[in-house]
Amino acid sequence: MKQGVFSRDFILVVLGQIISLFGNATIRFVLPLYLLNYTGSSALFGMVTACAFIPTIILSPIGGIVADRVNKRNIMVILDFITSIVIITFSVLLGKINLVLLVTATLMILYGIAGAYQPSVQASVPVLVKPDQFMAANSIINIISSFSALIGPVLGGILYSTYGLMPVLWICIICFFLSAIMEIFLKIPFVKQELNMNIWKSIKQDFVESVHFIKKEKPIIGKVLVVTCGINLFLSAMIIVGLPYIVTEVLLFDINLANTLCGFAQGAMAVGGLIGGVMAGAYAKKLVIQKAGNLIMVCAFCVLPIGIVLMFSLSGIINYIVMTGCCSIIMVFSTIFTVEMMSFVQAETPPNLIGKVISVIFMVSMCSQPIGNALYGVLFEVAKNYEFIIILFAGASSLVVAIGARKVFKGFI
Repeated sequence: MKQGVFSRDFILVVLGQIISLFGNATIRFVLPLYLLNYTGSSALFGMVTACAFIPTIILSPIGGIVADRVNKRNIMVILDFITSIVIITFSVLLGKINLVLLVTATLMILYGIAGAYQPSVQASVPVLVKPDQFMAANSIINIISSFSALIGPVLGGILYSTYGLMPVLWICIICFFLSAIMEIFLKIPFVKQELNMNIWKSIKQDFVESVHFIKKEKPIIGKVLVVTCGINLFLSAMIIVGLPYIVTEVLLFDINLANTLCGFAQGAMAVGGLIGGVMAGAYAKKLVIQKAGNLIMVCAFCVLPIGIVLMFSLSGIINYIVMTGCCSIIMVFSTIFTVEMMSFVQAETPPNLIGKVISVIFMVSMCSQPIGNALYGVLFEVAKNYEFIIILFAGASSLVVAIGARKVFKGFI
């Protein structure tokens, strides 16, 4: 029987997410920044972060299929333990093999694990809470994600700038180990599904079933995917690549100060996500899918001031404040959009398909992310000293996506 949002098991999921996502936010912030400090190349930075997303795309549908067939608690525990081992391995090999290859391989493994891990978390929500609490539960999950993303980069940036990489690595190892221990005590309702065929045939059948559901039975979900792909390609990728590159390589701060400021910028964005999660929960009953396109419109307009201040070559600190503030506002509205879309999908999808459908949505929406990362890495390298052009391009492209999104959602009944 489903319990309230604040049931014991949901609280354990939330606590495990706090610790695990803090470790994820920290390691994902520090490793690419360490590489960027070492090479100074936006193109290489973009390519490495692009490669990191590929395993996520491949493993997320498998993670969703497994989440529907295996106890979700076991998936979370095993993957958190594996993550600890991966970071330990990285710390042992650091300085002994090529840094670019080591960072790339480590990030690919970590992102792949996250891709297989998150469908289990999302798929556990509908079996732990009641349908009328989906929005509130998803808001809590997003708030936790934003809170961890706030503390992780800020603390990671300070520790990395002050003490170097190794202390950060050991903190992350401890986080994942503790999360795994805590998740052992979870009790998530699970009904084993019979596997009457080869595992790969089963995966193919489940994937086809999910795609058919999205394409034929709920085509609005497919339209949501198209919008999300556009956002990832033109907006998310620009922020992922552009923010650390501009702060550390363009604004001419001292390198230690730049790393710290980059951490604070990531933290400020997480604050925006935190506010967005709170707002999504507080105004859940007022959020209607027909007006979801307006949220993307606000995000697109917030990109333009960043390009304008860079164009007029104002002081580094003014550029930093404007960029940080605008990215934080973008996070507020994009988080509300994410919570609204996830709740909509959960409400419209049968329980036996939730894990598979969510994983397919995650996979397809993420396909544009590595393309965008690689694209912006090259564009920022080519447009050196004219970075504002690339940012204005991102703003204009995002605006086109937002206009299309408004038309799509307004027509939904």
